[in-house]
Amino acid sequence: MVTAHECFWEPRLRRTLTDEGSGPLLVLVEGAAGTGKSHLLEELSVLPEAADATRLVWRRGGAWAQPEPMSPEGPVLLLVDDVHRADAAGRDRLRRVLESPWPGLAAVVAYRPEELAVPGLPLGAPPAGYPPELAVVRHRLEPWSADRVRRAAVEALGKGCTDEAVARLHERSGGVPQVVVDLLTVMRGRTRQRCTAADVDAAGVPVRLAELSLGRTSALPAAHRPIVWAAAVLGDPVSRDELIAVSGLGPSRGREALLAALAGAALAESEEGRYGLAVPLAALAVHASVPGPVRQELHARAADALARRHPVPWAALASHHKAGGRVRGWLRAVEKAARMAADSGRHQDAICLLERTLASPSVPPQARARLAPLLARSAVVGLRSDQTVEVLTQIVQDAALPAAVRGELRLDLGLLLCNQVGMSGKGWQELERAAAELRDVRPGLSARAMSALAMPYWPGPSIEVHRMWLEDATAAAADSGDEVVRTAVAANHVGLAMSCGDPLAWELVTMLPTDSPDPGCRQHAARGLCNAADSAVWLGYHARADELLTEGLELSAQSGAPYTEQTALGARLLLEWVTGRWAGLAERCEKFVAATADMPVICADARMVRGLLALAHGEWGQALSWLSGTDAASADHAAAPLAAATSGALIRLALARQELSAAAGEARTGWANMVAKGVWVWAAELAPWAVEATARAGEVEEARAMVNGFAAGLEGRDSPTARAALAWSRAALAEVEGRRHEAVPLYREAAAAYAALPRPYAQALTTESAARCVLEAYAPRPGAGADAGAGAGAGQAVATGAAAGGEDGEGDEKARAVAELTACTQQFTDLGAVWDAARARAVLRTYQPAKEGRPPGRPSYGDQLSPREREVAELAATGLTNREIATTLHLSHRTVEQHIARAMRKIGTLSRQDLAVHRAMTHTPDATQTAMKGMERRKGRG
Repeated sequence: MVTAHECFWEPRLRRTLTDEGSGPLLVLVEGAAGTGKSHLLEELSVLPEAADATRLVWRRGGAWAQPEPMSPEGPVLLLVDDVHRADAAGRDRLRRVLESPWPGLAAVVAYRPEELAVPGLPLGAPPAGYPPELAVVRHRLEPWSADRVRRAAVEALGKGCTDEAVARLHERSGGVPQVVVDLLTVMRGRTRQRCTAADVDAAGVPVRLAELSLGRTSALPAAHRPIVWAAAVLGDPVSRDELIAVSGLGPSRGREALLAALAGAALAESEEGRYGLAVPLAALAVHASVPGPVRQELHARAADALARRHPVPWAALASHHKAGGRVRGWLRAVEKAARMAADSGRHQDAICLLERTLASPSVPPQARARLAPLLARSAVVGLRSDQTVEVLTQIVQDAALPAAVRGELRLDLGLLLCNQVGMSGKGWQELERAAAELRDVRPGLSARAMSALAMPYWPGPSIEVHRMWLEDATAAAADSGDEVVRTAVAANHVGLAMSCGDPLAWELVTMLPTDSPDPGCRQHAARGLCNAADSAVWLGYHARADELLTEGLELSAQSGAPYTEQTALGARLLLEWVTGRWAGLAERCEKFVAATADMPVICADARMVRGLLALAHGEWGQALSWLSGTDAASADHAAAPLAAATSGALIRLALARQELSAAAGEARTGWANMVAKGVWVWAAELAPWAVEATARAGEVEEARAMVNGFAAGLEGRDSPTARAALAWSRAALAEVEGRRHEAVPLYREAAAAYAALPRPYAQALTTESAARCVLEAYAPRPGAGADAGAGAGAGQAVATGAAAGGEDGEGDEKARAVAELTACTQQFTDLGAVWDAARARAVLRTYQPAKEGRPPGRPSYGDQLSPREREVAELAATGLTNREIATTLHLSHRTVEQHIARAMRKIGTLSRQDLAVHRAMTHTPDATQTAMKGMERRKGRG
């Protein structure tokens, strides 16, 4: 609703009420039903300036809420609501007050202009004789803008309200504030975390709006009501002649009915010469009130009227034909509308129309066979729809379908199951059957099915199986003579070659026909570019990936391929993660997941990146939920590179929690899947952690076999990331085996390789490991003597390696390690990797000598948190347990307890939950006020 401070006349009204000699003021507030007139008057009644004024309130209908003063002294605030409902006597009383106003009068008169007895004259005829000293202004309350509707929706439903839902809410409500509020009230109790346009449709017509619209319609003479019914059937505002034609009243009676409907506010003129119901949603209520036979006749006349338009609105025409009982006309219009929508890239429109049509049992088999392929073609480039999958699953079982049609539908069904739905096992089976069914009758489409089976992302089949399918697809495409089929196979050839790190893949990318005049070729070229970009991220060619994503996204949007566009947006989140662009990345991932939650393949990148961020932040519970929670894709259904990276993250999490058995078990499973797939460049995110967990579990030979297998698999492959990960894996094995003199240069080799990509997080992790190995070798931690195990022997080995330099060489190595560790600690901090930064600082404190000149004893920080207390409190705020904090910071469990207790006392909190509030305050200053209020509430409960 509009507020007083938004009104241009509000400052003048305040001055009048403070008796500053501004003279009397009259504000005429006009607005249609539900635009917030009464709400505005309520706000004005409690203005601070009105406290010392005489307040007069005019009751609806024309009576004072209190005795009318004869000659009040000082300022007077007169509030008049719904003056359009006043009778003649009431209007005359108000006229007398306004024509002879008191000197300090501030009057606000509100009314519905569409319901005035005399249009344009709030006080009726004759016009009021306002005196010269009375300032008179008019303020029309307008409907809400789309942005204002969005704010209301977020306030009521939260951030899960999608853009499509907001657009539908604004469209259906016409922006009328009361209608928006009523719809949101209904939706609040029905919607889940994510609100869609379908939720807006399901809310129906609010009671206030339905009763207002039906009341205005019933107030008309029965002979005039068909003009309103015709408007409800048509839905959108139309010309006078078209409205009268659909009503069936004829020119003379129709004109008379239209004038009556306008005078009674049953209809409104939305723009010059176009008429309809004032609020679009009201049409549903009126439409439902029309008797069935009359409604069918109205729809038939509406279909005739729309068929005469140029261009013909085929989708609307189909709806009217169906409601008018004209089945053949309905199906003909559906096919026209669907083809036009698909050709213009509006695949979701085509999908929705065809789904509704094919769900009807009145569609004959011949028409079903003609329409189903249209649905399938749009569905494979559009976004997920389970109803499409259900419809196609039923149709392909129809034995009466021609073999070519059934094979084509099965091909698209298989693509839908693999891509949009994430059921790769079932999808793979459908694609295999489609390839066989189409081999003789539609060899071009058979090639499409085979090329889909060549894509290596699906879990299960080995890379050799995919290569065999690609070989068959390439031969079939060449024989087909179909350029679109050839492009589809070429795009998948790019996908396979890039995935494997084939050095020739980059040349294949340049051969994609991105400028083809055929939209089908451009769609496949866009898919090839986006898949190549995704592979480039995994390979480590980040700049090229960025260029391919930009080109692929642009071509996807131009060619009408929303599914491809969404996959590219997911790959961009992955690119931001690996290149260290973490600012706001968690929020972007969460927003993307919310928007694509029903498409597990598309949102998988965002889910994994969000889990990796949580792990780096020390939010281990959240990390586990994002990586392997109920909504995450299982290893059996996840794309192979994502499954490997997720497995690596889960191993690292288990190692951090000192759950060695779980880490080793995950390593065995993840590595077995990797070996079975055979795309070794995808082991880059898995291998270092799998090798470390396996070796630390005592299975050193198995870990060495992992390293050797990884190295062999990378022969002839072009992947900077995998090469860096191989050095990291070798370093991890050497460290666990006690060969730190070998581990240090290997870690540094990996760090340099990651820095060149760049991958700052991986660079910092490997730099930290190199520095830690050096410091542990030269200066074992207190308590680590000759019996400390592998670390002691390794220390001797590193010391021997530096013996040629003597003490100076040892000092240089230690100084370099300290510098490296200091640098990567800062790098972790800059990224926002709270847990990693705390761990690296703990290593520094353990091995870096105390600075000279510092006074003896512990420094006093008074009521301020010490650096260690702040560090412990920050980790506790992420959700880590005391044991996990102690492990991270190399402290005892008791010491952690003491630090947390002191931090809570100094901050003034009562629980670990409040430590999280304090952390939010220190990291996001804008949240300080909200955080403080939460802390105060908890203190009050204490």
